[in-house]
Amino acid sequence: MRKVTLGKTKISVEKNGFGALPIQRISIKESTYLLQKAYNEGIDFYDTARLYTDSEKKIGIGFEGFNNKYPRESIILASKSGASKKEDLLKDLDESLNNLQTDYLDIYQLHNPSFLPKPSEDGLYDTLLDLKEEGKIRHIGITTHKYEIALEAIKSQLYETIQYPFSYISDVKDLEIVEKAKDANIGFIAMKAMAGGLLRSSKSAYAYLNEFDNVVPIWGVQRKEELNEFLSYMKKDIKLDDELSEIIKKERRELAGDFCRGCGYCSPCSVGIEIFKCARMSLWIRRMPSEPSLTDEAQEMMMKIEDCTYCGKCMERCPYELNIPELLEKNLKDYKDILSGKVKL
Repeated sequence: MRKVTLGKTKISVEKNGFGALPIQRISIKESTYLLQKAYNEGIDFYDTARLYTDSEKKIGIGFEGFNNKYPRESIILASKSGASKKEDLLKDLDESLNNLQTDYLDIYQLHNPSFLPKPSEDGLYDTLLDLKEEGKIRHIGITTHKYEIALEAIKSQLYETIQYPFSYISDVKDLEIVEKAKDANIGFIAMKAMAGGLLRSSKSAYAYLNEFDNVVPIWGVQRKEELNEFLSYMKKDIKLDDELSEIIKKERRELAGDFCRGCGYCSPCSVGIEIFKCARMSLWIRRMPSEPSLTDEAQEMMMKIEDCTYCGKCMERCPYELNIPELLEKNLKDYKDILSGKVKL
């Protein structure tokens, strides 16, 4: 087990955190098992968000409202608000505290804002300062998928933590954010450490991030097998070796260029296209068992791409500035070629 200090917060947590987005897809019984097992085996940092439907409630239930068995002070809770107005931010926080069955959050993060909130501009940042003074939140953080906002947040010194996509297929600019956050003594929380599920080797993903002494990855898990994998890596303190490095090199070659990370910010689509699924199909169908992607239901989902009106709304929302209609067209053509037998898997 290793500890990492989240920058100027001085919060010391186990090197690996629990990303609670996926538990919204499973039952309370299943999520309670995962949360308690993670805690009992050393994980003490749990990241969720107001937008993750019932994820917060499941954490509150999973830790039994915090008691002698699960002391509140032994668990670091981080949540997020996507609010753009003061009143909505306050409402989100009250709901989060109620759901989590706690009277404070260790880290409260602005959730992927389209700009960097600053003091005396829109009221958001000033509200966070007031909440910190009241003791409802202890530290102020921000999450973003955009390099420019991440860089601005670090330079501003306004935020104590930054949550940003980082994995072994990240580029030089992303690595720069990690290094600048360390130099600025800002806690770095890595989301998308498995690139939205596209990376096939969790062991390689773990070993790569284990190389960075200021990075706390939050692994999203919804199955006990997934949790067991990461717990085993933690116990062995897996390091990057030649075999794992070769896997990373191969994956980087296969995932070179523009591809959908599956963040979902492009949605909703005005004509009902499931963008983040359809835009990843070519990669998904080659990297995972192909049968589930070739069912009648999957084919119907992919053919919906033909209804695209090229309104451009998805591109406006995409934090990676992808040409989504073009990406969808490429995926549909490839999918049709696979169905027709023109392309063999």
